[in-house]
Amino acid sequence: MNSMNYVVISSIGAVFMGFFVLFVRMKAAKKPTNIKKIILPPIFMSSGALMYVIPEFRLTSLEILEVVVVGMLFSILLIKTSKFEIRENDIYLKRSKAFIFILVGLLAVRLVLKTILSSTIDIGQLSGMFFLLAFSMIVPWRVAMYRSYMKLYRELHRLKTI
Repeated sequence: MNSMNYVVISSIGAVFMGFFVLFVRMKAAKKPTNIKKIILPPIFMSSGALMYVIPEFRLTSLEILEVVVVGMLFSILLIKTSKFEIRENDIYLKRSKAFIFILVGLLAVRLVLKTILSSTIDIGQLSGMFFLLAFSMIVPWRVAMYRSYMKLYRELHRLKTI
C-alpha cells in the first residue's frame, strides 16, 4: 500500500474519531463530571507514545518543538469553550455550540495539513507528529479543565458546609 492510501485511510479514521468525540462530549454534558473524567483521557492516550519505540515514528527536536507549540496554541480554543457550572449540587460541563465548530475546524485543519505534509514527510513521522499534536492539545486543555473544576468543587463544598 502506498503512502497516499495510508493518508486517506487515516483521514477517514480521524473523521470518525472526531464525530465520536462530539458524541461523547454532547452526552457528557448531560451528566455531572468528576476528576476522573477529566484526567483519565490524557493518561490513557499517553500509551500511544509507545509508537516512538519504532524508529519510523521518531521525530527530530525541531519537529517536536513545532508540533508541541502548535498543539498548545490549538488547545487555547478548546480551553475557551470548556466551562463548568454548578447544577443541582453537582458540577456539569456546559454545552457550547462553539465547541462543535472548533472541533470540526481543528479536524479540517488537521486533514488539510496531513494532505499537504504527506507529500514531503514520511508517513511514519507524520503519524508521530499528529499524535504529539493531539497530545499537546489535550494535556493543557485537561489541566485547565481540572483547575476550573477544582475551583467550582471548592466553591460547591464551601456552600454545602454553610
